[in-house]
Order: sequence, then structure tokens, then C-alpha cells
Amino acid sequence: MSPTRRDVLRLAGLGAVAAGASGCGLLAGTPQPQLLVSAAPLPNPYAVPLPVPEVAEPVRNEGAVDYYELDERAAEAEILPGLRTPIWGYGGTFPGPTIEARSGRPIVVKLVNRLGEPTVLHLHGGHTPAESDGHPTDLVAPGAAREYAFPLRQRAATLWYHDHRMDHTGPQVWRGLAGMFLVRDEEEAELPLPTGERDLPLLICDRSFAADGTLLYPGLAGRPGVREAYMGGVLGDVILVNGAPWPELRVARARYRLRLCNASNARAYELATGGPMIQIGTDGGLLAAPRTVERIRLAPGERADVVVDFSAYALGRRVELRNLAAEGAQGRVMRFAVDREEADDSAVPGRLSTVEALDPGKAVVTRDFEFSSGGLHGGTGWLINGRPFEPGRMEARPKLGDVEVWRLTSDVAHPVHLHLDQFQVVSVNGERRTGPPEWKDTVELRDAQTVEIVTRFTDYRGRYVLHCHNLEHEDMAMMAAFEVV
Repeated sequence: MSPTRRDVLRLAGLGAVAAGASGCGLLAGTPQPQLLVSAAPLPNPYAVPLPVPEVAEPVRNEGAVDYYELDERAAEAEILPGLRTPIWGYGGTFPGPTIEARSGRPIVVKLVNRLGEPTVLHLHGGHTPAESDGHPTDLVAPGAAREYAFPLRQRAATLWYHDHRMDHTGPQVWRGLAGMFLVRDEEEAELPLPTGERDLPLLICDRSFAADGTLLYPGLAGRPGVREAYMGGVLGDVILVNGAPWPELRVARARYRLRLCNASNARAYELATGGPMIQIGTDGGLLAAPRTVERIRLAPGERADVVVDFSAYALGRRVELRNLAAEGAQGRVMRFAVDREEADDSAVPGRLSTVEALDPGKAVVTRDFEFSSGGLHGGTGWLINGRPFEPGRMEARPKLGDVEVWRLTSDVAHPVHLHLDQFQVVSVNGERRTGPPEWKDTVELRDAQTVEIVTRFTDYRGRYVLHCHNLEHEDMAMMAAFEVV
């Protein structure tokens, strides 16, 4: 399906000019994200209703464990009106079904690969044993199956799951291998936050389409040999929410909880409604207290939970969720049409959760990780500490229970994702973060920036990875393995 990393990187110094919507900078000589322009007829914005993915049901329950099955298979979906788009989907849908689970109640997900390529399942944000974490070389071959055990010893949070195959995550997620995963707990259930139909998972991504509706991606659909020009990242010109282009949702004059997930390969978003939003959560779950914001910036892989009170708008009002990081069609995301009155007993309390603050002063070591482009196999690649990813080489061996500070430095923008444990941001360019602590699993490094994070390695030993969540950067070697001992 796709060239190997060595093939890709042989000529990979070609990307030069970024599409301005990416949020990445223009460091001279560094490959930048490239925009793929659709040839298909595109719908008018807000002409398609917002779909809400089905909630997966367990295939069985054994004691305190729930068992699920996810079949990966090729299918067709009507993403653009009137056209059939071949996809790869969990359950044959894009996005896949939403999995809802309870903190502390283990689940087991059986992944059945009915595709023609190997795959890997990763629960992004999951606190997961190494053998179920979705290491990029733990492949599930075509026709094979694998069980992933998720103990869910973690707080309520908005997570997501996606393919994580080494060198091929970008094209396989682009084809549709992604879905939402919600963890709930008793602390959150006791809060009067919006629930039911007013608790909305919104998986946001961008795609581009050929004239016949086929997904465009370098190296796919008869376009071999062009992927190297896109090593800076692939940008689509159609914004999808839950798999629909620029959709509209009819809402009541009431509060809604929006679980925002940036599932794009390389595009960063600055999301705004033109009015106040109340942020209640980040990657790692609830904040200690809500905060009112005018915009939310999400790099690839990041999530944020916000509450929007549509009672502030008159009947008939239409409220756009826009992307301030782009112009034109890529500056639109979706629209809410306020069309009815309904009772609403929800609220956003002044205190949401108890968030433990990690003390960087208790770190046993500070480690440095430099994210940069560099020479690789005669071309240009993406490196960590000057080296490409090698699965057997451990860049760090933290001890179970230890607190460590990791100093992350970038050349251009890199959204950095840490597997196993959530972390807290200590400083940005040497400026200490203030305010209540919050848990993250992905942090955006901006151009020429240094971010210090503090984390504690808990519960599970084994091998994990740290990587850039620009999926083209990840596929082209920007990953490092570490082992908890």
C-alpha cells in the first residue's frame, strides 16, 4: 500500500511551503505540511446533519470484566453527498463506534483484522499495560486477532483509539481507523454536567477527496512515489466532524458538553464559537475548576471538554464552531442551530475535581528530548535526539514509581504524545506554569520552543513510546522507545 520508511525518506527533503492553516511555522529548509486539494464536488457548509457514532455494546460480561469486539474491515461510506468513499473502519464505520467504560472496571477489546494490511490498536490516553498499549511493532496480521486488556485504573476522561502501525499510522488513520473512547467515574457522575444527548463526542479531522469520492493521500489511489513530498504533514481541505463535512446540529436552548478531539494527521485548530465557552476538561480528565475561554487550541491528538450554554442565544440563532487557525472552508468546522426550548437542570459547578499536583522538585532525573529534522538514509527525516526510531533501542529506562522531568525541545511545531502516564506541564521556554494543575498526554511544541513536563511512572513495567503526533512525522521516524523497569 505504502512505501517503506527507507523509500519515503530517500528523497524526503522536498516539502517546502506550508499551507497556512496547519499552525506550523516556516523554519527555512524544514519540510512543512502540504495541502491536498479535493477534485470532488464539495457540499455547502452546514448542509449535512451531524452524525453521532453508535455506542459499542459488550459482546459478553464475565464477572467484573466487559468484553468487546472491533472488526476492522473495508467498507464504503457516504461522506460527501452522492458519492461513495472506500474506507477502512472499525465495524466498517468512520469514525468507529464510541466505547464507554467505567473507571476501575476492566474491559477487553478483541481486535479482528479483516483488512489486507497489518494493524495495531492504541488507546490514546489509556493507562495501559505494555502488552496492550499498541506498541507500533506489535502487529495484528491480516486475518488474525488480538485481545487488548484495558484495566482503566484512571480518572474519567475523553480518550480516543486509533491505529498505531509503525511507518503507516498516517495513511491508516486517514482511511478511517479511529474512534472515541469515554471513561466515566463516580466523581464525574455526581456533578450536574450535561448528560445524554447533550454530552457529545466530536471527533474532528480533515480529509481530501478525488473526483469519484476516493480519499486522497500520498501513495494511495495510484499515486505512488509522491509521499516523500508530504513528510512535513498532510492537510485535507474538507473538515469532518464525526465523519461528516461541515455538519449542522439542531440544539435546544440548553447547556451542551462538547468533547472535542483533534484526530487530524497534521492540522492544528483554534476552535471558537464567537461567544464564551466553559472549559471543564483536558486530555487527562476534569480540571480542578472550570475556566471561561474564547477559544481552544488543539494540536493533533489533543482533547478538550467544553460546555456551551445555548440558552444565551435566541430561537432561530445559528452558532458556528470555527477554526481561527485557518481561512476559507478550512476556517469552518460545524454549526449549531438553536431551534427549540427544553428544560435544563444541568450546571457547571465552581469545583469540578481534585487534581493532584506533581512536584517537579521531587524528580529523580531530568531528561532531554530534542525533536528536529535531520539526515536519514540519504534524505531528510524526523529525529529525536538526532536519531530515528529503532524499536529495540531504549532512550530512557525510568523506574516504576519515580517522578521525572522531561525537557522537550522543537525545531518546528510538534505535538508530542507520551504513552502510559499522563503528565503536567511545568514550564514553557523557561517560564513556569502557574494556576491549578491539569493532566495531559499530548502537548504542542511550537516553533523553536522548549516545554518541560513532569510525570510519574505507575502500575506497569515494560516498553512504551514517546512520539510526535503529527502522523507523517511519526511515520518518518519521530518516535523514541523507553522502558519502565
